[in-house]
Amino acid sequence: MDGVTVSGVRAAARIVARPDGRGGTALPVLEGRGPLAPRRTRGSGTQARVVLVGAMSGPLGGDRFTVGTRVARGARLHVGSAAATIALPGQTKGEAHYDVRITVDGGGELRWLPEPLISAVGSELYVTTRVDLAAGARLVLREEQVLGRSGEEPGRLGSRLTVLLDGRGVLDQELSCGPGAPGGWDGPAVLAGHRAVGQLVVVRPEFADDMPAARLLGEGAAVTPLAGPAVLVSAVAADGLRLRRVLDEALALLDRGSPLSGT
Repeated sequence: MDGVTVSGVRAAARIVARPDGRGGTALPVLEGRGPLAPRRTRGSGTQARVVLVGAMSGPLGGDRFTVGTRVARGARLHVGSAAATIALPGQTKGEAHYDVRITVDGGGELRWLPEPLISAVGSELYVTTRVDLAAGARLVLREEQVLGRSGEEPGRLGSRLTVLLDGRGVLDQELSCGPGAPGGWDGPAVLAGHRAVGQLVVVRPEFADDMPAARLLGEGAAVTPLAGPAVLVSAVAADGLRLRRVLDEALALLDRGSPLSGT
């Protein structure tokens, strides 16, 4: 459902992935209108691939966007986006909201790898991402946030990322940046003057026996084992390109068979 109200745009998209019975992944639900347009693209092997296309500018002040994704047992899904999402000021006063809700059944696999979110000057956006994983689910999730376009100050940006595995909390973290955020967000204990921040959450059953060790990855990035078979890679960088490079390198290491392992 989507529409325009006096308080902004309301839009939602839904993606459901299930095994197709032939060794691949079907998408029986792939819907969204207005600003949120999911499109199926060419996958690889048993994996289906979806790209979220931003059909309008935004989110703007007062908008509320929602994306719901479910991956059933035996399905493999890769979700990306066609371009960066840019939070912009709007004619309507008030905070915009972008809510992502993800469910992955046991034996399902999701790679959630959208392009960055850019907080433009004057914007106000709060992003919430909640991931519910059943035991045996596999996940790669990347979040990247860039504070301000080139040469400008950021807007107000808040985000919360929650990951649950078999009903138990694995990760629950919140960040607030920009004008009006609690003091110290740009200080040495948080972003230390960097303008790009991101995280990579990787959940794999094999981590139960071979957990990557906690360690630094160069300057401004760290690997942190989480409760359960999960790993968090956190990074800050001077800009979005450097941030992507760090997170891509970390994922490549993990994909090559956990060479970060402490065993």
